[in-house]
Amino acid sequence: MAIEDPCNIFKTNHFRCHFHLSLSLSLSLSLSLFSFSPRYMGTVDTGSIGAVHGEHTKEAQAFSTTTTNDHHKQPLDAGALFVLKSKGSWWHSGYHLTTSIVAPPLLSLPFAFASLGWTAGVLSLVIGALVTFYSYNLISLVLEHHAELGHRHLRFRDMAYDILGPGWGRYYVGPIQFMVCYGAVVGQCLLGGQCLKAIYVLWNPNGTMKLYEFVVIFGALMLILAQVPSFHSLRHINLISLVLCLLYSASATAASIYIGNSSKGPHKNYSLSNNVETRIFGIFNAIAIIATTFGNGIIPEIQATLAPPVKGKMFKGLCVCYTVVIVTFFSVAVSGYWAFGNESAGLVLSNFIDHDGNPLVPRWFIMMINIFTILQLSAVAVVYLQPTNEVLERAFADPTRSEFSARNVIPRAISRSISVILATTIAAMLPFFGDINAMIGAFGFLPLDFVLPAVFYNLTFKPSKHNALFWLNSSIAVIFSLVGVTAAVAAVRQISLDAKTYKLFANV
Repeated sequence: MAIEDPCNIFKTNHFRCHFHLSLSLSLSLSLSLFSFSPRYMGTVDTGSIGAVHGEHTKEAQAFSTTTTNDHHKQPLDAGALFVLKSKGSWWHSGYHLTTSIVAPPLLSLPFAFASLGWTAGVLSLVIGALVTFYSYNLISLVLEHHAELGHRHLRFRDMAYDILGPGWGRYYVGPIQFMVCYGAVVGQCLLGGQCLKAIYVLWNPNGTMKLYEFVVIFGALMLILAQVPSFHSLRHINLISLVLCLLYSASATAASIYIGNSSKGPHKNYSLSNNVETRIFGIFNAIAIIATTFGNGIIPEIQATLAPPVKGKMFKGLCVCYTVVIVTFFSVAVSGYWAFGNESAGLVLSNFIDHDGNPLVPRWFIMMINIFTILQLSAVAVVYLQPTNEVLERAFADPTRSEFSARNVIPRAISRSISVILATTIAAMLPFFGDINAMIGAFGFLPLDFVLPAVFYNLTFKPSKHNALFWLNSSIAVIFSLVGVTAAVAAVRQISLDAKTYKLFANV
């Protein structure tokens, strides 16, 4: 009896969860954003940051000055007070950034190369790294500028509220960020369950456990991690996450090189598809994979964890992160595509087992990579749960009481548990959630990471139209808006192709 291929559990369109959350706004949206004028409303006064993030009730009652039209002082909400504590160093921001960017989606980069070829694949990866590093620095510079003016933004929606206007923050950026980040949590739960099932099938090919059972097991782990009180409290977990991503990337690279030099490896074929439609949509999908592998969506929240003064700290954190990005992304992408060519699977781990179910590397090695991946997935999931935690804390906690008082601990435990249970249930019910999430991401990730940074910078610093910086930022916003439109089309096409296979609680 042939052994079931445990790595084929990771179907390409299911893996696009956190993941291949694509993309961006329409061209018309990005152009319209450049017509707005900055507005400074609803921001946090850096003078009160120390009081804001204190531990005692007296500090919790501190008021932050906000320059609203009526100049009233407003108390800081519990979400910012308890979840977004500003106590971290630039090293800590590097850990948070690395966990949010260097995640298991990088294992799909060889698959993206298979649709692009060597030249376009490497070029796309280089452009993705350069543009995202640049965009994240733009956001950081805007945040630092407002902090110096006495208006420190702690959340993405705060930036949009002040720079673009209340409507953009309340009805677009806030909901989109929440949807994308919570979708990422669902995606992590699904992939975590798939990794657990892969290990199970590897050692017990005749086992009867279903995918949704493994998703529930992963969800139980998330229930525990979700109770970590603040983003800053994750700094040690995210340091471990950084080590884990290096470990599974190095392991995947070593396995690819081993198989590529082995007689058991597949014949290397780097030719592209001859079917025009398949090739075009393959290119769109590959660009979406690469772009969203670099996705983040929570840069302001990460910068909010830095202790003031924040100037220059985020740049150092980004340098830490992108050192890891270069080491992991390029090694996995190049070695995987070199070893498997156009047979590269949606997850390179799938290539470590042949079509007959025989492992091409030792079973223990495959299991080890899956364990590294599962552990890091839990850290990635809890990072992307922070925007949800902040919203829940703001809704149910009392900022005038101690963070660890019964009044705040009980609602926190209940609300966060319900949030994780809901995400786990969605992942178990909809193992095809990757298709839906790709559609969500088509209107989410790239606006937050590519379009809006350029818009925010141009509106805040107002570079002259004779300045090359203005046109560089404008070009980035327009180009990645177009990429978002094509990604949305590709996502709709994929949903239509896969619709006939959709089934609740499917055991894929």
